[in-house]
Amino acid sequence: MSSKVVPFYQKRQKHYDQSYRNLQTRYVVQEYSAQKRSSSASVERSAASSTSSSLSRSRCICGADRDVQQYYVPEFRARTHEEHTKQQSQRTQQMQQMQQTQQTQQHRSYDRSLHYSTELAFLQEDVRIARALAREQIDKASIQRMVEEKLALQRSIHEECITRAPDILVRLRSHTVWEGMPVKLFFTVQGYPTPLVQWYKNESLITQASEPGKYRIESKYGVNSLEIYRTNFNDTATYTAVATNIHGQSSTNAAVIVKRFRGDEDPLRSVSIPVSLPLSAALSFAHIDVQFLEKFGVTFGVEGQTITLSCSVLLTPDISRLQPRPEWYRDDVLLKDSKWNQLHFGEGRTTLTLKHLNKDDEGLYTVRIITRGGVNQHSGFLFVADAAALVAGAPGAPMEVECHDANKDYVIVTWKPPNTASEAPVIGYFVDKCEVGTENWIQCNDAPVKICKYPVTGLFEGRSYLFRVRAVNKAGVSRPSRESLAVAALDPADLTRLQTIHLDGGREIVICQDDLEGDVKIPSPPTNVQALETSKTYVVLSWDPPVPRGRDQLVYYIEKTMVGSGSWQRVNSHIAVRSPRYAIFDLVEGKSYNFRVIAANKYGVSEPSEITPPIQAQERLAVPSAPGRILASRNTRTSVVVQFDKAKVEEELIGYYIDSSVVGSNHWEHCNHKPIKYNRFVVHGLTTGESYIFRVKAVNAVGVSENSQESESITVKAALTSPSHPYGITLLNCDGHSMTLGWKLPKFTGGSPISGYFIDKREANHLNWHEVNSRQIQERIYTVENLNEGAFYEFKIAASNIAGLGLPSDPSEHFKCEAWTMPEPGPAFDLTFCEVRDSSLVILWKAPVYSGNSPIAGYFVEYKEVDSEQWTRVNETATANRYLKVKDLEEGKTYVFQIRAVNASGVGKPSDVSEPVLVQSRPGTQEITSGVDEEGNIYLAFNCSEISEASEFSWCKSYEEIDDELKFKMESAGEKSKLYFKNPDKDDLGTYSVAVSDTDGISSSFVMDSEELERLMALSHEIKNPTIPLKTELAYEILERGKVRFWIEAVNLSADTNYRFVVNDMEVKDSESHRIKFDRSTGIIEMVMERFTIENEGTYTVQIQDGKAKNQSSLVLIGDAFKALLAEAEFQRKEYIRKQGPHFLEYLYWDVSEECEVLLVCKVANTKKETIFKWYKDEIPTEAEDVPDLQKGVCIFRIPKLSKKDQGEYKATLKDDRGQDISILELSGKVYEDIILGMSKVSGSSASELNIHCTPEGIRLHCFMKYYTEEMKVSWYQRESKISSSEKMRIGGTDEYAWLQICEPTEKDKGKYTFEIFDGKTSHKRTIDLSGQAFDEAFAEFQRLKAAAFAEKNRGKVIGGLPDVVTIMEGKTLNLTCTVFGNPDPEVSWLKNDRDLEINEHYLSTLEQGKYSSLTIKNVTSEDSGKYSINVRNKYGGETVDITVSVYKYGEEVPEIKPTQFSKPSPAPASAPAPAPEKAKPAQKAGKTTRK
Repeated sequence: MSSKVVPFYQKRQKHYDQSYRNLQTRYVVQEYSAQKRSSSASVERSAASSTSSSLSRSRCICGADRDVQQYYVPEFRARTHEEHTKQQSQRTQQMQQMQQTQQTQQHRSYDRSLHYSTELAFLQEDVRIARALAREQIDKASIQRMVEEKLALQRSIHEECITRAPDILVRLRSHTVWEGMPVKLFFTVQGYPTPLVQWYKNESLITQASEPGKYRIESKYGVNSLEIYRTNFNDTATYTAVATNIHGQSSTNAAVIVKRFRGDEDPLRSVSIPVSLPLSAALSFAHIDVQFLEKFGVTFGVEGQTITLSCSVLLTPDISRLQPRPEWYRDDVLLKDSKWNQLHFGEGRTTLTLKHLNKDDEGLYTVRIITRGGVNQHSGFLFVADAAALVAGAPGAPMEVECHDANKDYVIVTWKPPNTASEAPVIGYFVDKCEVGTENWIQCNDAPVKICKYPVTGLFEGRSYLFRVRAVNKAGVSRPSRESLAVAALDPADLTRLQTIHLDGGREIVICQDDLEGDVKIPSPPTNVQALETSKTYVVLSWDPPVPRGRDQLVYYIEKTMVGSGSWQRVNSHIAVRSPRYAIFDLVEGKSYNFRVIAANKYGVSEPSEITPPIQAQERLAVPSAPGRILASRNTRTSVVVQFDKAKVEEELIGYYIDSSVVGSNHWEHCNHKPIKYNRFVVHGLTTGESYIFRVKAVNAVGVSENSQESESITVKAALTSPSHPYGITLLNCDGHSMTLGWKLPKFTGGSPISGYFIDKREANHLNWHEVNSRQIQERIYTVENLNEGAFYEFKIAASNIAGLGLPSDPSEHFKCEAWTMPEPGPAFDLTFCEVRDSSLVILWKAPVYSGNSPIAGYFVEYKEVDSEQWTRVNETATANRYLKVKDLEEGKTYVFQIRAVNASGVGKPSDVSEPVLVQSRPGTQEITSGVDEEGNIYLAFNCSEISEASEFSWCKSYEEIDDELKFKMESAGEKSKLYFKNPDKDDLGTYSVAVSDTDGISSSFVMDSEELERLMALSHEIKNPTIPLKTELAYEILERGKVRFWIEAVNLSADTNYRFVVNDMEVKDSESHRIKFDRSTGIIEMVMERFTIENEGTYTVQIQDGKAKNQSSLVLIGDAFKALLAEAEFQRKEYIRKQGPHFLEYLYWDVSEECEVLLVCKVANTKKETIFKWYKDEIPTEAEDVPDLQKGVCIFRIPKLSKKDQGEYKATLKDDRGQDISILELSGKVYEDIILGMSKVSGSSASELNIHCTPEGIRLHCFMKYYTEEMKVSWYQRESKISSSEKMRIGGTDEYAWLQICEPTEKDKGKYTFEIFDGKTSHKRTIDLSGQAFDEAFAEFQRLKAAAFAEKNRGKVIGGLPDVVTIMEGKTLNLTCTVFGNPDPEVSWLKNDRDLEINEHYLSTLEQGKYSSLTIKNVTSEDSGKYSINVRNKYGGETVDITVSVYKYGEEVPEIKPTQFSKPSPAPASAPAPAPEKAKPAQKAGKTTRK
């Protein structure tokens, strides 16, 4: 039978191949065939074993076995031995016949084919039988399901017939028992469903945890019982049992009277313990009572944080093997351990840790402790605010992303919209998907979708996906929501089509319904085509797959037509749809369409489905209407209850958002960050005393409604309630006819002062209460008259305030009306505690009303821990005070206290035991502070932030209320209170305390000792007799023209301030030479002396008086201090005179430009056109490149490339008819060195990287920079070792670069080279690694250049002697002689017009001493005119030099011949110079000399 539990797509899925069903089936069939091919003997054994294992059945081995239809069929029938023998004989006969007809065939091949065919026939028969049995089992399962459904229907009808409200058959009976004996109350109730029974004592619910071990509650077969162990007098009460179910409730009650024995009566002496008394611990504690000790309250968090909610519980009894089960709920939904939630329970504490908070986590959290005795629970709300937006103004993240209707390639994603209070409205959403196991998030929609629902298509079958959503407004995109649960892209109908058939030997066959469809291949048309979702922009179609499907994977094609058009258009031409769901986009809003679906597989295409009715692309929902009237009411000091009328249309409403705003701010804040579904909400986290207004919005999938009307403003205060009940009722005195009672204040007054008390009384053996006073009692002590002597009475008291009468207190103990005659004092009463700290507290009490035979001499204070039995006395000797500070207590422990009064007769009765006190400081505990106000009044101050309207500050001295108005004054306003001392003196020493009523015991104390009082009185004296505070003492400054200003600055001077200056004990008045004035706005008093001379040496004093306040300040100007001031004043006077004409505003100074030029700069002022500016060097006038710009006031002398020759004195002069000014700069010594360092800084920062340049002498490393001079501090390093200039390593440079020449490099010269230039502060370094390939290439280039230089030095060349042009007259003899050079000696040849010249008698050529060559032309004629060349060459090369010869006749004018090309031979060098490294290649120049 099928066992489907949850939707298939919500389970954790594996990724399957598309043919996983066929593979599994094929595997099972192969295994089954192998088993059938076994020998006959093994068949018999397997048949026997299958019979013994027929009861053992296994489930489908498919990965999704939980959802597969499971059918159990009988094992296949085993063949008998006779049948097997008969079949064997038939097989033998067939083999013999085939041997006769086919003798030529091989026997082995024949036997194999025959065996395979027979076994295949058997297998086919077995499969046919299995299919028939499977169908039969399916029919049986269907019938069984129908029977179960019918039985369930009959059962529900029967239950409806028998349901009834609780009916009590046997009611409770009253009992009277002796004190110390048990009592058991019974009653019988019937009803359906079974009623829930609760027990009450005097209208107070009875729980086993309230008094562990006292009560036992049972319920069996309708009989309910309450058993009270060891009754005492306080158990006398009316007990009520209430039975409740969904149809109503019923109750019964009975009285239990517990009698107390008098005198020597003791029933326990004659009555043995009943046998039924529960002595067994296991029997007594059949149920576990739970009490919450520490609880979580309203909690606030921010997205991304981690928060832990915890509760500590007290289990009674705490049995390790019988622990309760905690359950955590959020909005009544059970939470389990997950990626986001971690639950823990142990050591009496249950915790829920929420990791990486999200707004999905906001809600009401409830922890339920489930025991055999019932359920105890506690709840608290968790608020989760939006994390800071990634873009300012962007909305919060959406929440609760869920997936629905998942299929092979389709899923619908829904979410809830964020709240936007002060942000811009949301205009749409982006949906992202991520395949499980990856971190790649892909955006699904190109344009924002405007509703909170989106169909995602294009999923890959068999894969699992996560989804998240981001909101968009005009400011930007929000943070992403929390990712959804993983959803698998699988068709849930696929597994319903699988059936499991169980075979012999624990084997199973998985059959798909496709296998039972016969030979049908082409699918039938899809059916039930309908619109699943409609929107303005899309329609989601759904349909049922065809039956039969056609024995292959199906794809679907959707066609649409606009109503009335008559033409069909295929929607998914390029996308094959594999799931019976599809979202159709790009529809025209408001138009109606018809749709049909076609199924296809590899065998063919089905007929179209039936055409859908007209479907219109429109929103099914509309934006909800705004909620109605909104009402805010007071709740607590930090919360307000907001109620509102729900939206008129609540169909598919997601919930409501509430916003708050401080009155007058116009700034709205979110109250809830997740929509709520109810119309009453408690807004927490508000500021006490602040006024707020509220508004509400409704939310659905389409969007957010308009804001509701704003509520009326409300001030955040605690709501007024009736007071809590008084407690601690104590008998203080009794005279036989009256009793004096005392009691304690209610712990909470309900927000308004207590107006009075009402007392009720009754005798111990009576049930009815009687009113004692008809009018309110103001005091907390009262004498009840007209009582019967010897009778027992109990009392209860109720307090009232403006809100009404509170609940009465618990009944007091039974007080016997008997006159007190003991000599010792009675009990003290009204024990209260204050100033509870981590290791101490102060206890206060009131004196006993009954003092005994003598006055009370003192008191003893005793305490013990709650679980202890031994009392500890605090004070060894009795204290006369009615208060005591108890110290040396253990932090975190709980104590109880009692007081014993002492007189001459001894120690009296102890007071009632106090309530338990936890010794631990309250969070945020504040103490009393002392101070003095602006008027000099001494005060003590205390702040309390937890007060209510009914709270009052009570100041005490020595813990007695202060009422002396002559010495003290108390002022309280809001959360602050002050106690002022009117006339402080030594009598005011002591301990002062303050307590705040209507709080949880907030109090503090302050010890005013002599040192503190003296400090405060001294401060008070200073304030009452003030000294004018001074910001600055008397000081001086020098003004222009050499004036001297003396000034002092005071604070808060009035217009009536008196002041005077005294110089050398003589007052100085305001005059022309001494200008004195006072600026009240700044508090500055000053005196300006026009001319400061040597006569002004001495002491200067200024005296100030403003009302009662006085002050003075003095300044002594004598000796060196006076001389320095006088010199500075004289200098300023001369400077003033200088500046009346043209002058230097800034004297000459130097600077280095970015191009490493030295600039001498000065700034001038007060110039005119006639002003003359000149530059001088060493008193010699010089001109600057930059023309002085007197209008702008800047003059620059530029030194392009500074060198030692530029050292000297530079002077600039200004002159006109008003005067002249001079500025001099000595550019030498330290100044010159500083300039060099400045140039080094510019050059060092602009230096290029080191380059390698090879020369005939070696390898050169050079560094280009803007300017280089040898005076710069540069260094070269090889492998961190500094290099000194030598024949091997030469260091030098030019204006443009610095170089290091490595002469005749060897292997030792390899390594790292560093060039460093130091600018006085920073070292600028450039590094190059001359090793490896770099060194090899440089060394090879050096060898090549060295050889080329040697060749250039020794080649043939013409040194000199030849002219460029020769002019000669006919008939003359021309001799051309030159000097040649070459090693070895060169060969010399002459050419004419670039042709070899034939040497004859006319042309004679000679070479003397190997270096003097000549050409002689005898009797020159005009034919000898032309270009003659001499070619000089040896094995290293040579050159050709041209000479132009012009012959003219006698009498003709000598012609001027300008040769087009000429070249002057260069002298033979002694050695080849090192070529400079090229920064750019220049173009070649034309010339007559050519080299070959």
